[in-house]
Amino acid sequence: MSRSELAFLIILACLALLPIWSWPSPSAEIQLNSPQQDFLGYDRNEYPGDAALPLLRKTFAFTSYWIGPPPGEQKSAWLGKRALLRAQGFGFVVLFNGPETRALGDESIARQKGMIDGKRAVELARQEGFPKHTVVFLDIEEGGRLPAAYHEYVKSWSGALEQSGFRAGVYCSGVPVREGKNSSISTAKNIEDNSGGRELVFWVFNDVCPPSPGCSFPKNAPPPTQSGFAASVWQYAQSPRRKERTAHCAAAYAADGNCYAPGDVEHKWFLDANVASWADPSSGR
Repeated sequence: MSRSELAFLIILACLALLPIWSWPSPSAEIQLNSPQQDFLGYDRNEYPGDAALPLLRKTFAFTSYWIGPPPGEQKSAWLGKRALLRAQGFGFVVLFNGPETRALGDESIARQKGMIDGKRAVELARQEGFPKHTVVFLDIEEGGRLPAAYHEYVKSWSGALEQSGFRAGVYCSGVPVREGKNSSISTAKNIEDNSGGRELVFWVFNDVCPPSPGCSFPKNAPPPTQSGFAASVWQYAQSPRRKERTAHCAAAYAADGNCYAPGDVEHKWFLDANVASWADPSSGR
């Protein structure tokens, strides 16, 4: 036997003695790369002001960010604040206000409006410095089953975002609405069923106690799936609280019915409370 053959056999013998567990398995890599916790976030229609950010950052990993006017407003007070919020360490849930059903017209008009609004959302997101692949959530305030025209609008709106390299999300109700004696539907489920195969990121609100913990901020936050829908973000508390939904967690809210962050002893900034599986649900950092 030559020296080279002997050396090769020695190497093989040494490798055989290595423990099996010294080699990482694919499943181990998946566990290491998976999120290990859920993250709290807040949202408001009105920007809370620069002075509020350090206090809010103590509790929340992400913040809302309206690139267009919130419902009932003529402009967004959030514009120009992305760099400051990012410097404070916040992730984002980026919002664009959706229309009311009565403003859509028939399905053809709804598709046209969806394309126009989608392009506008992309334009505003770019102006605010949000990168491609950012998820922009369409804010849909109506509950229950939506008409066909609204589904056409959503598909057209999301298509405009996707064509520009952005991702489409939907903020909507995850609260089941009874339709008959033995059936119910949530807006989230209705949109999912009529998405036409488009991949939408869902941010649902469901403040019914339970499953909602009310206006509380637990260290081990409940996962978004506890909302009753397979959502990426769950808005589990709103300001002001809805008495018919929150009777079992009324004590968690302030006396005025609003939700406030821990440390906001003067109750300056009422807010809605959220939880997500990622610290930056829109990937907007």
